[in-house]
Amino acid sequence: MTQNITCISPIDGSVYAGRETLSSVAALRAVNASRAAQPAWAARPLAERIKLVMAGVAAGGAMNDEIVPELAHMMGRPVRYGGEFGGFNERAGHMASIAKEALADIEVANDADFKRYIKRIPHGVVLVIAPWNYPYMTAINTVAPALIAGNAVVLKHAAQTLLVGERMARAFHDAGVPEDVFRNVFLDHDTTADLIANRAFNFVNFTGSVGGGRAMEIAAAGTFTGVGTELGGKDPGYVMEDADLDAAVDTLIDGAMFNAGQCCCGIERIYVHESLFDQFVEKAVGIVKGYQLGNPLDPETTMGPMAHVRFANEVRLQISEAVALGATAHIAPFDADDGGAYLTPQILTNVTHDMRVMRDESFGPVVGIMQVRDDAEAIALMNDSQFGLTASLWTKDIDRAEAIGNQLETGTVFMNRADYLDPALCWTGCKDTGRGSGLSLIGYHNLTRPKSYHLKKATS
Repeated sequence: MTQNITCISPIDGSVYAGRETLSSVAALRAVNASRAAQPAWAARPLAERIKLVMAGVAAGGAMNDEIVPELAHMMGRPVRYGGEFGGFNERAGHMASIAKEALADIEVANDADFKRYIKRIPHGVVLVIAPWNYPYMTAINTVAPALIAGNAVVLKHAAQTLLVGERMARAFHDAGVPEDVFRNVFLDHDTTADLIANRAFNFVNFTGSVGGGRAMEIAAAGTFTGVGTELGGKDPGYVMEDADLDAAVDTLIDGAMFNAGQCCCGIERIYVHESLFDQFVEKAVGIVKGYQLGNPLDPETTMGPMAHVRFANEVRLQISEAVALGATAHIAPFDADDGGAYLTPQILTNVTHDMRVMRDESFGPVVGIMQVRDDAEAIALMNDSQFGLTASLWTKDIDRAEAIGNQLETGTVFMNRADYLDPALCWTGCKDTGRGSGLSLIGYHNLTRPKSYHLKKATS
Protein backbone atom coordinates (compact mmCIF):
# COMPACT_ATOMS: atom_id res chain seq x y z
CA MET A 1 0.00 0.00 0.00
CA THR A 2 1.34 3.41 -0.95
CA GLN A 3 0.89 6.85 0.56
CA ASN A 4 1.45 10.39 -0.66
CA ILE A 5 4.18 12.53 0.86
CA THR A 6 3.68 16.27 0.43
CA CYS A 7 5.89 19.28 1.04
CA ILE A 8 3.90 22.27 2.29
CA SER A 9 5.81 25.43 1.41
CA PRO A 10 6.28 27.75 4.38
CA ILE A 11 6.17 30.72 2.02
CA ASP A 12 2.42 30.59 1.57
CA GLY A 13 1.15 27.25 2.92
CA SER A 14 0.61 25.78 -0.54
CA VAL A 15 1.57 22.26 -1.61
CA TYR A 16 4.92 22.69 -3.31
CA ALA A 17 5.66 19.06 -4.20
CA GLY A 18 4.38 15.57 -3.63
CA ARG A 19 5.57 12.03 -4.17
CA GLU A 20 4.11 8.56 -3.76
CA THR A 21 5.83 6.18 -1.35
CA LEU A 22 7.05 2.77 -2.39
CA SER A 23 4.97 -0.22 -1.37
CA SER A 24 6.60 -2.70 0.99
CA VAL A 25 7.22 -5.08 -1.90
CA ALA A 26 8.70 -2.41 -4.15
CA ALA A 27 10.86 -1.07 -1.33
CA LEU A 28 12.31 -4.48 -0.57
CA ARG A 29 12.95 -5.06 -4.27
CA ALA A 30 14.85 -1.77 -4.49
CA VAL A 31 16.98 -2.51 -1.44
CA ASN A 32 17.75 -6.02 -2.70
CA ALA A 33 18.91 -4.54 -6.01
CA SER A 34 21.27 -2.28 -4.08
CA ARG A 35 22.56 -5.25 -2.13
CA ALA A 36 23.24 -7.15 -5.35
CA ALA A 37 25.11 -4.19 -6.83
CA GLN A 38 27.26 -3.44 -3.79
CA PRO A 39 30.01 -6.11 -4.17
CA ALA A 40 30.92 -4.95 -7.66
CA TRP A 41 31.04 -1.33 -6.45
CA ALA A 42 33.28 -2.28 -3.53
CA ALA A 43 35.56 -4.19 -5.92
CA ARG A 44 36.29 -1.05 -7.93
CA PRO A 45 39.58 0.65 -7.08
CA LEU A 46 39.30 3.23 -4.32
CA ALA A 47 40.57 5.97 -6.63
CA GLU A 48 37.76 5.23 -9.08
CA ARG A 49 35.09 5.40 -6.38
CA ILE A 50 36.50 8.70 -5.15
CA LYS A 51 36.53 10.14 -8.67
CA LEU A 52 32.91 9.16 -9.30
CA VAL A 53 31.69 10.47 -5.95
CA MET A 54 33.40 13.82 -6.42
CA ALA A 55 32.02 14.03 -9.95
CA GLY A 56 28.58 13.53 -8.42
CA VAL A 57 29.26 16.33 -5.96
CA ALA A 58 30.30 18.63 -8.80
CA ALA A 59 27.18 17.72 -10.78
CA GLY A 60 25.11 18.67 -7.75
CA GLY A 61 26.90 22.00 -7.60
CA ALA A 62 26.05 22.63 -11.24
CA MET A 63 22.37 22.57 -10.24
CA ASN A 64 22.82 25.29 -7.63
CA ASP A 65 20.90 27.99 -9.51
CA GLU A 66 17.84 25.72 -9.44
CA ILE A 67 18.48 24.40 -5.94
CA VAL A 68 18.60 27.78 -4.16
CA PRO A 69 15.01 28.88 -4.92
CA GLU A 70 13.84 25.31 -4.50
CA LEU A 71 15.16 25.32 -0.92
CA ALA A 72 13.44 28.65 -0.28
CA HIS A 73 10.14 27.12 -1.37
CA MET A 74 10.61 23.91 0.61
CA MET A 75 12.07 25.09 3.92
CA GLY A 76 12.18 28.88 3.85
CA ARG A 77 15.88 29.77 3.70
CA PRO A 78 16.40 33.15 1.98
CA VAL A 79 17.88 33.00 -1.51
CA ARG A 80 20.42 35.66 -0.54
CA TYR A 81 22.46 32.99 1.26
CA GLY A 82 23.08 31.01 -1.90
CA GLY A 83 22.44 27.41 -0.92
CA GLU A 84 24.76 24.79 0.56
CA PHE A 85 27.25 23.86 -2.12
CA GLY A 86 30.24 25.33 -0.27
CA GLY A 87 29.79 23.04 2.73
CA PHE A 88 28.55 20.17 0.55
CA ASN A 89 31.75 20.26 -1.49
CA GLU A 90 34.04 20.93 1.50
CA ARG A 91 32.79 17.94 3.45
CA ALA A 92 32.84 15.50 0.54
CA GLY A 93 36.24 16.79 -0.58
CA HIS A 94 37.80 16.33 2.81
CA MET A 95 36.46 12.80 3.16
CA ALA A 96 37.80 12.00 -0.30
CA SER A 97 41.21 13.40 0.62
CA ILE A 98 41.60 11.20 3.71
CA ALA A 99 40.03 8.03 2.32
CA LYS A 100 43.27 6.27 1.37
CA GLU A 101 44.68 6.72 4.86
CA ALA A 102 41.42 6.04 6.68
CA LEU A 103 40.65 2.84 4.78
CA ALA A 104 44.21 1.49 4.63
CA ASP A 105 45.03 -1.91 6.07
CA ILE A 106 46.45 -1.84 9.58
CA GLU A 107 49.59 -3.96 9.39
CA VAL A 108 50.40 -5.81 12.60
CA ALA A 109 53.28 -8.02 11.43
CA ASN A 110 54.75 -9.59 8.32
CA ASP A 111 57.66 -11.79 9.29
CA ALA A 112 59.00 -15.21 8.40
CA ASP A 113 56.14 -17.01 10.13
CA PHE A 114 53.02 -14.84 9.91
CA LYS A 115 51.31 -12.09 8.02
CA ARG A 116 48.81 -10.33 10.27
CA TYR A 117 46.72 -7.30 9.42
CA ILE A 118 43.28 -5.69 9.79
CA LYS A 119 41.19 -4.57 6.83
CA ARG A 120 38.31 -2.06 6.76
CA ILE A 121 35.34 -3.78 5.08
CA PRO A 122 32.22 -1.89 3.92
CA HIS A 123 29.06 -2.78 5.82
CA GLY A 124 27.07 -3.47 2.66
CA VAL A 125 23.90 -1.38 2.29
CA VAL A 126 23.73 1.84 4.32
CA LEU A 127 20.41 3.60 4.91
CA VAL A 128 20.78 7.38 5.28
CA ILE A 129 17.80 9.23 6.73
CA ALA A 130 18.49 12.94 6.31
CA PRO A 131 16.81 16.02 7.83
CA TRP A 132 15.36 19.10 6.17
CA ASN A 133 17.23 21.94 7.89
CA TYR A 134 20.50 21.62 5.93
CA PRO A 135 19.32 18.93 3.54
CA TYR A 136 22.34 18.71 1.24
CA MET A 137 25.13 19.10 3.77
CA THR A 138 23.64 16.70 6.33
CA ALA A 139 23.07 14.06 3.66
CA ILE A 140 26.55 14.30 2.12
CA ASN A 141 28.12 13.81 5.57
CA THR A 142 27.30 10.12 5.24
CA VAL A 143 26.55 9.60 1.56
CA ALA A 144 30.04 10.55 0.34
CA PRO A 145 32.15 8.51 2.79
CA ALA A 146 29.76 5.55 2.68
CA LEU A 147 30.06 5.32 -1.10
CA ILE A 148 33.80 5.94 -1.06
CA ALA A 149 34.20 3.13 1.50
CA GLY A 150 32.44 0.72 -0.89
CA ASN A 151 28.93 0.65 0.49
CA ALA A 152 25.73 0.95 -1.48
CA VAL A 153 23.60 3.82 -0.15
CA VAL A 154 19.83 4.16 0.12
CA LEU A 155 18.80 7.75 0.86
CA LYS A 156 15.47 8.62 2.47
CA HIS A 157 15.05 12.36 2.80
CA ALA A 158 12.67 14.36 4.99
CA ALA A 159 9.23 15.13 3.60
CA GLN A 160 9.86 18.86 3.96
CA THR A 161 12.76 18.62 1.49
CA LEU A 162 11.62 15.66 -0.54
CA LEU A 163 13.13 16.94 -3.81
CA VAL A 164 16.68 16.97 -2.40
CA GLY A 165 17.19 13.22 -2.59
CA GLU A 166 16.00 13.18 -6.18
CA ARG A 167 18.47 15.89 -7.13
CA MET A 168 21.36 14.18 -5.37
CA ALA A 169 20.57 10.84 -7.02
CA ARG A 170 20.31 12.49 -10.45
CA ALA A 171 23.65 14.25 -9.98
CA PHE A 172 25.47 11.10 -8.90
CA HIS A 173 23.90 8.95 -11.62
CA ASP A 174 24.78 11.52 -14.29
CA ALA A 175 28.37 11.38 -12.99
CA GLY A 176 28.50 7.61 -13.42
CA VAL A 177 27.61 6.18 -10.02
CA PRO A 178 25.32 3.19 -10.77
CA GLU A 179 21.65 3.73 -9.94
CA ASP A 180 21.52 0.61 -7.76
CA VAL A 181 24.59 1.76 -5.81
CA PHE A 182 23.06 5.09 -4.80
CA ARG A 183 19.31 5.34 -4.82
CA ASN A 184 16.79 7.78 -3.43
CA VAL A 185 13.57 6.33 -2.03
CA PHE A 186 10.26 7.62 -0.70
CA LEU A 187 9.14 5.51 2.24
CA ASP A 188 6.52 5.83 4.95
CA HIS A 189 7.51 5.30 8.57
CA ASP A 190 6.03 1.79 8.84
CA THR A 191 7.80 0.51 5.73
CA THR A 192 11.09 2.01 6.92
CA ALA A 193 10.72 0.35 10.32
CA ASP A 194 9.82 -3.00 8.75
CA LEU A 195 12.86 -2.92 6.46
CA ILE A 196 15.17 -2.17 9.38
CA ALA A 197 13.54 -4.84 11.57
CA ASN A 198 13.98 -7.40 8.79
CA ARG A 199 17.70 -6.64 8.38
CA ALA A 200 17.37 -5.08 4.95
CA PHE A 201 20.24 -2.71 5.84
CA ASN A 202 23.65 -3.27 7.35
CA PHE A 203 23.91 0.18 8.89
CA VAL A 204 21.45 3.00 9.53
CA ASN A 205 22.44 6.64 9.91
CA PHE A 206 19.67 8.94 11.16
CA THR A 207 19.70 12.69 11.72
CA GLY A 208 16.57 14.16 13.25
CA SER A 209 14.51 14.31 16.40
CA VAL A 210 15.02 12.36 19.61
CA GLY A 211 11.72 10.59 18.95
CA GLY A 212 12.85 9.63 15.48
CA GLY A 213 16.16 8.30 16.78
CA ARG A 214 14.34 6.26 19.38
CA ALA A 215 12.15 4.79 16.62
CA MET A 216 15.28 3.76 14.70
CA GLU A 217 16.73 1.97 17.71
CA ILE A 218 13.42 0.24 18.45
CA ALA A 219 13.15 -0.95 14.84
CA ALA A 220 16.72 -2.29 14.92
CA ALA A 221 16.41 -3.93 18.35
CA GLY A 222 17.63 -7.51 18.26
CA THR A 223 18.89 -7.31 14.68
CA PHE A 224 22.41 -6.20 15.61
CA THR A 225 22.19 -3.62 12.82
CA GLY A 226 24.39 -0.65 13.63
CA VAL A 227 22.53 2.62 14.16
CA GLY A 228 24.20 6.03 14.22
CA THR A 229 22.14 9.00 15.40
CA GLU A 230 22.46 12.76 15.60
CA LEU A 231 19.39 14.03 17.42
CA GLY A 232 18.40 17.11 19.40
CA GLY A 233 20.54 19.89 20.76
CA LYS A 234 20.43 22.78 23.21
CA ASP A 235 23.87 24.17 22.50
CA PRO A 236 25.26 26.77 24.93
CA GLY A 237 27.60 29.70 24.52
CA TYR A 238 29.67 31.08 27.40
CA VAL A 239 31.14 34.60 27.22
CA MET A 240 33.93 35.15 29.76
CA GLU A 241 35.03 38.48 31.13
CA ASP A 242 38.08 38.64 28.83
CA ALA A 243 36.17 37.87 25.62
CA ASP A 244 36.16 40.00 22.49
CA LEU A 245 32.65 41.27 23.13
CA ASP A 246 31.77 42.38 19.60
CA ALA A 247 32.98 39.14 18.05
CA ALA A 248 31.12 37.11 20.69
CA VAL A 249 27.84 38.94 20.14
CA ASP A 250 28.06 38.81 16.34
CA THR A 251 28.92 35.12 16.20
CA LEU A 252 26.63 33.81 18.93
CA ILE A 253 23.57 35.74 17.78
CA ASP A 254 24.17 34.68 14.20
CA GLY A 255 24.55 31.12 15.50
CA ALA A 256 21.21 31.45 17.28
CA MET A 257 19.25 33.09 14.48
CA PHE A 258 20.66 31.99 11.12
CA ASN A 259 18.36 29.72 9.11
CA ALA A 260 15.55 30.96 11.42
CA GLY A 261 17.34 29.15 14.25
CA GLN A 262 16.90 25.78 12.56
CA CYS A 263 20.47 24.51 12.95
CA CYS A 264 21.56 21.25 14.57
CA CYS A 265 24.41 23.03 16.34
CA GLY A 266 22.71 26.41 16.62
CA ILE A 267 23.16 28.41 19.83
CA GLU A 268 20.04 28.07 22.00
CA ARG A 269 21.22 29.49 25.34
CA ILE A 270 23.95 31.99 26.25
CA TYR A 271 25.70 32.56 29.57
CA VAL A 272 27.55 35.86 29.93
CA HIS A 273 29.87 36.97 32.72
CA GLU A 274 28.10 39.56 34.84
CA SER A 275 30.65 42.25 33.93
CA LEU A 276 29.66 42.06 30.24
CA PHE A 277 26.01 41.07 30.51
CA ASP A 278 24.29 44.42 29.94
CA GLN A 279 26.56 45.32 27.01
CA PHE A 280 26.08 41.90 25.44
CA VAL A 281 22.30 42.09 25.65
CA GLU A 282 22.19 45.63 24.26
CA LYS A 283 24.33 44.68 21.26
CA ALA A 284 22.40 41.45 20.69
CA VAL A 285 19.05 43.23 20.68
CA GLY A 286 20.39 45.78 18.20
CA ILE A 287 21.48 43.02 15.80
CA VAL A 288 18.17 41.17 15.93
CA LYS A 289 16.09 44.32 15.49
CA GLY A 290 17.94 44.84 12.22
CA TYR A 291 16.79 41.57 10.67
CA GLN A 292 14.38 41.66 7.71
CA LEU A 293 11.73 38.95 8.12
CA GLY A 294 9.92 38.14 4.91
CA ASN A 295 9.52 36.08 1.77
CA PRO A 296 12.73 34.08 1.26
CA LEU A 297 12.54 34.65 -2.50
CA ASP A 298 13.12 38.37 -1.90
CA PRO A 299 16.89 39.09 -1.96
CA GLU A 300 16.39 41.75 0.73
CA THR A 301 15.06 39.17 3.21
CA THR A 302 17.57 38.14 5.89
CA MET A 303 15.24 35.80 7.82
CA GLY A 304 12.64 33.63 6.16
CA PRO A 305 9.75 31.68 7.65
CA MET A 306 10.31 28.60 9.72
CA ALA A 307 9.98 25.41 7.72
CA HIS A 308 6.51 24.59 9.04
CA VAL A 309 3.80 26.30 11.06
CA ARG A 310 3.95 23.62 13.75
CA PHE A 311 7.65 24.35 14.34
CA ALA A 312 6.91 28.06 14.73
CA ASN A 313 4.02 27.33 17.07
CA GLU A 314 6.31 25.34 19.39
CA VAL A 315 8.74 28.25 19.58
CA ARG A 316 5.89 30.69 20.26
CA LEU A 317 4.67 28.43 23.04
CA GLN A 318 8.12 28.23 24.66
CA ILE A 319 8.42 32.03 24.52
CA SER A 320 4.96 32.68 25.96
CA GLU A 321 5.52 30.15 28.75
CA ALA A 322 8.82 31.81 29.65
CA VAL A 323 7.31 35.31 29.69
CA ALA A 324 4.48 34.05 31.90
CA LEU A 325 7.13 32.77 34.32
CA GLY A 326 8.94 36.13 34.43
CA ALA A 327 11.21 36.25 31.38
CA THR A 328 11.66 39.54 29.55
CA ALA A 329 11.13 39.56 25.77
CA HIS A 330 13.23 42.27 24.09
CA ILE A 331 11.95 42.20 20.50
CA ALA A 332 8.56 43.65 19.58
CA PRO A 333 6.58 41.70 16.97
CA PHE A 334 7.81 42.25 13.41
CA ASP A 335 5.29 43.42 10.80
CA ALA A 336 5.79 40.21 8.80
CA ASP A 337 4.97 37.96 11.79
CA ASP A 338 1.71 36.35 10.66
CA GLY A 339 1.15 34.06 13.61
CA GLY A 340 2.09 31.18 11.32
CA ALA A 341 5.43 30.18 9.85
CA TYR A 342 6.73 33.76 9.82
CA LEU A 343 8.00 34.26 13.37
CA THR A 344 9.60 37.27 15.07
CA PRO A 345 13.12 36.40 16.30
CA GLN A 346 13.32 36.80 20.06
CA ILE A 347 15.88 37.47 22.78
CA LEU A 348 14.88 36.60 26.35
CA THR A 349 16.49 37.63 29.63
CA ASN A 350 15.46 36.93 33.23
CA VAL A 351 15.30 33.30 32.17
CA THR A 352 15.93 30.27 34.35
CA HIS A 353 16.36 26.57 33.79
CA ASP A 354 12.85 26.08 35.13
CA MET A 355 11.63 27.35 31.76
CA ARG A 356 11.30 25.02 28.78
CA VAL A 357 12.96 27.58 26.52
CA MET A 358 16.20 26.90 28.44
CA ARG A 359 15.74 23.11 28.59
CA ASP A 360 13.85 21.78 25.58
CA GLU A 361 15.13 22.07 22.06
CA SER A 362 13.61 25.18 20.45
CA PHE A 363 15.03 24.81 16.93
CA GLY A 364 13.87 28.30 16.12
CA PRO A 365 14.89 31.98 16.31
CA VAL A 366 14.90 32.43 20.08
CA VAL A 367 17.73 32.52 22.59
CA GLY A 368 17.75 32.96 26.35
CA ILE A 369 20.63 34.91 27.92
CA MET A 370 21.68 34.54 31.57
CA GLN A 371 24.42 36.24 33.55
CA VAL A 372 26.90 34.15 35.53
CA ARG A 373 29.43 34.92 38.26
CA ASP A 374 32.25 32.56 37.29
CA ASP A 375 33.35 29.50 35.36
CA ALA A 376 31.95 27.07 37.90
CA GLU A 377 28.45 28.47 37.58
CA ALA A 378 28.70 28.55 33.78
CA ILE A 379 29.91 24.93 33.62
CA ALA A 380 27.08 23.75 35.86
CA LEU A 381 24.49 25.51 33.71
CA MET A 382 25.97 24.34 30.41
CA ASN A 383 25.90 20.74 31.66
CA ASP A 384 22.34 21.11 32.98
CA SER A 385 20.81 19.70 29.80
CA GLN A 386 19.65 16.39 28.40
CA PHE A 387 21.54 17.22 25.20
CA GLY A 388 25.23 17.43 24.31
CA LEU A 389 26.26 18.41 20.77
CA THR A 390 28.46 21.54 20.90
CA ALA A 391 29.46 24.31 23.30
CA SER A 392 30.96 27.67 22.36
CA LEU A 393 33.50 29.30 24.72
CA TRP A 394 34.60 32.92 24.39
CA THR A 395 37.91 33.91 25.95
CA LYS A 396 41.41 34.96 24.98
CA ASP A 397 42.89 32.16 27.16
CA ILE A 398 43.16 28.87 25.27
CA ASP A 399 44.31 26.96 28.37
CA ARG A 400 41.23 28.16 30.23
CA ALA A 401 39.00 27.11 27.34
CA GLU A 402 40.56 23.66 27.25
CA ALA A 403 40.18 23.26 31.02
CA ILE A 404 36.52 24.23 30.86
CA GLY A 405 35.98 22.08 27.78
CA ASN A 406 37.30 19.04 29.65
CA GLN A 407 34.45 19.47 32.13
CA LEU A 408 31.66 19.86 29.57
CA GLU A 409 29.32 17.06 28.53
CA THR A 410 29.33 17.71 24.81
CA GLY A 411 30.54 16.35 21.49
CA THR A 412 32.45 19.42 20.28
CA VAL A 413 34.04 22.34 22.11
CA PHE A 414 34.45 25.59 20.16
CA MET A 415 36.59 28.54 21.23
CA ASN A 416 35.77 31.92 19.69
CA ARG A 417 33.52 30.42 17.05
CA ALA A 418 30.21 28.55 16.90
CA ASP A 419 27.79 26.73 14.64
CA TYR A 420 30.37 25.21 12.31
CA LEU A 421 31.04 21.65 11.26
CA ASP A 422 34.72 20.93 10.58
CA PRO A 423 34.90 17.77 8.42
CA ALA A 424 38.40 17.00 9.76
CA LEU A 425 36.95 16.61 13.25
CA CYS A 426 34.60 13.93 14.48
CA TRP A 427 30.97 15.10 14.48
CA THR A 428 29.41 13.44 17.49
CA GLY A 429 27.32 14.03 20.59
CA CYS A 430 26.37 12.58 23.93
CA LYS A 431 23.28 12.14 26.10
CA ASP A 432 20.03 12.58 24.13
CA THR A 433 21.91 14.08 21.21
CA GLY A 434 22.58 10.49 20.21
CA ARG A 435 25.36 8.04 19.53
CA GLY A 436 27.74 7.58 16.67
CA SER A 437 30.25 9.72 14.83
CA GLY A 438 30.38 11.23 11.39
CA LEU A 439 33.11 12.72 9.20
CA SER A 440 36.85 12.63 9.99
CA LEU A 441 38.84 9.40 10.14
CA ILE A 442 36.37 8.08 12.72
CA GLY A 443 33.49 8.53 10.30
CA TYR A 444 35.06 5.96 8.01
CA HIS A 445 35.46 3.57 10.90
CA ASN A 446 31.72 3.77 11.58
CA LEU A 447 30.88 3.07 7.94
CA THR A 448 33.06 -0.03 7.77
CA ARG A 449 33.77 -3.05 9.93
CA PRO A 450 37.18 -4.43 10.89
CA LYS A 451 38.22 -7.81 9.48
CA SER A 452 41.35 -9.50 10.79
CA TYR A 453 43.75 -11.69 8.79
CA HIS A 454 46.04 -14.11 10.63
CA LEU A 455 48.02 -15.93 7.92
CA LYS A 456 50.57 -18.58 8.88
CA LYS A 457 53.19 -19.03 6.23
CA ALA A 458 54.20 -22.48 5.02
CA THR A 459 57.60 -23.59 6.34
CA SER A 460 58.37 -26.16 3.65
